[in-house]
Amino acid sequence: MKEKVVYWLTGSQTLYGDDVLAHVAQHSQEMADYVNQHVPVTVKYLTTCKSSDEVIAAIKQVNADDDCIGIITWCHTFSPAKMWIKGLKMLQKPMCHFATQYNEKLPYATIDMDFMNENQAAHGDREFGYIVTRLRMDNKVIVGYYKDAEALKELASWCVVAAGYAYSKTVKVCRFSDNMRDVAVTEGDKVDAHINLGWQVDYYPIGDLVEYVNAVTEAEVDALMAEYAEKYTMATKRVDVVREQAKYEIAMDKFCKEKGGYIGIVDHFGALHGLNQLPGLAIQDLQSKGYGFGAEGDWKIAALGAVMQYMAGQQGTGLMEDYTYDLKDGLCLGAHMLEVSPQFAASKPEIQVHPLGIGGKSDPARLVFEGISAPEAIAVSMVDMGDRMRLIVQKIELVKYPQKMPNLPVGGLMWKYKPNFKDGVAAWIYAGGAHHTVVSSKVTLQEMVDLGNMWGAEVVVIDEKTDINEFKQKLMWSDQIWKSRL
Repeated sequence: MKEKVVYWLTGSQTLYGDDVLAHVAQHSQEMADYVNQHVPVTVKYLTTCKSSDEVIAAIKQVNADDDCIGIITWCHTFSPAKMWIKGLKMLQKPMCHFATQYNEKLPYATIDMDFMNENQAAHGDREFGYIVTRLRMDNKVIVGYYKDAEALKELASWCVVAAGYAYSKTVKVCRFSDNMRDVAVTEGDKVDAHINLGWQVDYYPIGDLVEYVNAVTEAEVDALMAEYAEKYTMATKRVDVVREQAKYEIAMDKFCKEKGGYIGIVDHFGALHGLNQLPGLAIQDLQSKGYGFGAEGDWKIAALGAVMQYMAGQQGTGLMEDYTYDLKDGLCLGAHMLEVSPQFAASKPEIQVHPLGIGGKSDPARLVFEGISAPEAIAVSMVDMGDRMRLIVQKIELVKYPQKMPNLPVGGLMWKYKPNFKDGVAAWIYAGGAHHTVVSSKVTLQEMVDLGNMWGAEVVVIDEKTDINEFKQKLMWSDQIWKSRL
């Protein structure tokens, strides 16, 4: 992400003279350079804004820079906020207000009015904060000394979210099928998603993909098989079946790149005319390379998965489905028929071939593994409420299987719900959460909350603090608030 840029804009005014403004610029450059060394993107000091015209010029530069994903604003001295109005109303990138200061402690023995006038962050923060609130802008506020580890951690996290937000605007999903018949939660308004989230969702007949499959050469398959041999353990003698999956992967990868840069893929076991197998290993390996995947026509999960994988650096993130409970121990087993990402594998996955009792196709090859453990993870669902998208984010704990499951030939995860099994499941159901999710052990709950806020989506959080009665009330209040916006 280091090629992405966040510009640092400082607020001040001409009242204090050129010497003070020289110090402001020096301090801003020093602070931006320090922050740049501790975040995954490039932070650049842009300018000190002292008038409405200067704010407008800076925001125009920010908006026009394709590499820019957001701005950090800081009020070194007192920055009259009316001068920010026109510029902020033009801003098209996310904004973080860094409530910080050049000096960590006050120089108690020497402090005088000159020092007070030059270092007025506490004064400037309130003025700037008021106008942002008055403009009803989404804004992230981070408080702390700019060299403090916790503040830098929050800044780094916000930068990841801003990068994910920018990436979201480029996401294209290729659908080779429609939604599974009579399933409600995978439906959604694709035009609304394109407008508000940036997701372009296009349909292609499965026959278009079959043409690409038929054009794959044996040499191409040999090369991918060698790649499989390095990453996975071949635990089947049915190599021809594995080679068929390799053809699917090569074809889908080519198709998505040549047809316009699709990074999300959707298929459906009931729409596979011309394919001998349901893509399993093919989809799993593509997810390991950054593709988002949505099963049974679920384009929202394909797009969400692509964005979250980007934010996670393609680690510990991918499609998941709540399958079945262990009610005695309060656990959920998550998996899918075939397509769970090897990013979740606790050890080297095995390539196996087994029958699949759905879809009416030949036995497919797939990766089989037990999933990772992680004390802090999240399950995320995006559902269409008719008048807005609802992003549901739940804290979970990924745990080891209590026992081996030798007759279940899938990749899977086991988890505990927050705040507990009973209330965690109930809250998810009350919120209308889908059975398809994106699970991540890398992206944090706060990052998804910040991303949802940038999108302008409704964000519902389920965590260790959730009280089920309060949760139901909040859902009702939220519903009324969103309806009042119509």
